[in-house]
Amino acid sequence: MTTPHPSGATPPPGCPAHAHGGLDDGPDNGGPSQRAHPLDRPDPSALLKLHGPEFAADPNRYYDYLRQYGALAPVEIAPDVTAMLVTDYRAALDLLNDTATWSKDSREWQKTIAPDSQVIPMLGYRPNALFNDGETHRRYRQVISDSFQLVEPHILRAKVQHAADTLIQAFGANGEADLVGEYAQLLPLMVFNDLFGMPDSYGERLISAIGGLMDAASPEEANAADAAFTSYIMELIGAKKAHRGPDLTSWFMDHPNGLSDEEVIPQIVVTMAAGNEPLANLIGNALSRMLSDDRYYSTLSGGALTARDAINEVLWNDPPMHNYSAHYPRRDVFFHGTWVRQGQLVLVSYAAANNQFGETTLDQTRTGGGSHLAWASGPHACPVQRHALVIAMTAIERLTAWLSDIELAVEPHQLEWRPGAFQRALAALPARFTPITPDQAGATPWDSSPSSSTRPEPISTERRPASAT
Repeated sequence: MTTPHPSGATPPPGCPAHAHGGLDDGPDNGGPSQRAHPLDRPDPSALLKLHGPEFAADPNRYYDYLRQYGALAPVEIAPDVTAMLVTDYRAALDLLNDTATWSKDSREWQKTIAPDSQVIPMLGYRPNALFNDGETHRRYRQVISDSFQLVEPHILRAKVQHAADTLIQAFGANGEADLVGEYAQLLPLMVFNDLFGMPDSYGERLISAIGGLMDAASPEEANAADAAFTSYIMELIGAKKAHRGPDLTSWFMDHPNGLSDEEVIPQIVVTMAAGNEPLANLIGNALSRMLSDDRYYSTLSGGALTARDAINEVLWNDPPMHNYSAHYPRRDVFFHGTWVRQGQLVLVSYAAANNQFGETTLDQTRTGGGSHLAWASGPHACPVQRHALVIAMTAIERLTAWLSDIELAVEPHQLEWRPGAFQRALAALPARFTPITPDQAGATPWDSSPSSSTRPEPISTERRPASAT
């Protein structure tokens, strides 16, 4: 699909509207030739790409430009994969709450793209709560939400604290760490491993498998990671069929909705997969904001602002998933001024909708009213928002309590973001702090272990190939 730029649309101020895409014809102001920014050199015959480093570096500039199309804009989310992107707040709410017009089932759309497309892991149909409608969706979702309601907040906090302390033990003596790769990306998986009823010794297997799926550089690595994740899930199911416990797996199995094993497995997978990346990004983005913003600097040693404040600002301005909530119209529909074909992929830009009325800060609220869309809205809104907030806040509070003088090891503008149309994720968050050791005076993370007399070996924070599990 190719769609011309809207009539009268111009690039942001300062961008030459007459130039086209590709490389500069020659030196600019005496300098060497440089690759043009996509918004500086709009190609009228091409869609704006949301999967390159330029988009990752400054997505809000893209959203401002896309609003010139109206409430929906055509974009490319991966090579040869197009979508309509909802950038308007009211349109986003209308779509997310209209199940009569919009479906979550991606099977027909999936036939129109290459079977090995890189977006299949995010958009390919699975028999779980995320990709179904109506009674099937309600039945699956209720199992997840009801089971999480059985997780008491104080128990959840204790599990997060244990995971946080285990990770901090691994790098605390170094005086430096990548708070994304060594902390934010690992902690949710350790907590899920615990919540679903597996011992800590299985945590590394889950981390290795999910890490392999995220970072696979070849089909062979992806297949090995998928096999490792499948093996983990099957062992989990087998263990809980033999011995139930006070855990999510057992509650999924025993829920009155009566899911079969074949139905339980996809709900476990979607809970882990859909929970891990957004939670990791939320923790990393909030830590980045706290360490980069002078208003938060004092919070690390007991100032007025809190981890919750940082999380709220992130949910408004830099949500962990910028664009998702894939929907497909059940029929051709004229939606907020744009015709959308039956079965066409439409994504909601939570970030664009949130920022439509300007940035929201603790001392400057948005002018449009309403709530942020980081959790989505309607029947497919995140079913475990409260638990996600507990995990993120506890993870940040635990880290900053043990490492009270932590600071960025680079300038904020040097931080790099992972490319991709869906997530808003830092590639790394390098930080430094005063080293801590088990034998120093005062309390340390080692003292909070279940048995401080037999301190466990900290979990490895180096991702190993999934085939090694």
